Amino acid sequence: MTDLTAPEHQHSEAVVEAAQWLADQNPVPQPVIPSLRNHFGLSALEACEAAALATKYRVFRKAHG
Repeated sequence: MTDLTAPEHQHSEAVVEAAQWLADQNPVPQPVIPSLRNHFGLSALEACEAAALATKYRVFRKAHG
């Protein structure tokens, strides 16, 4: 198993901002990745990271009110 250091667990500020924005959207814009790329100027990888992080934010909000 690969030992992950801190940089592998950190997201850029733009990714975090996009994830927070996406988590607040109801309904979620479709398609998600192109929407994030256009709205925040993210790369495809960053948009995917933001989408995954937004999903975590939504789950945490449901679990913790």
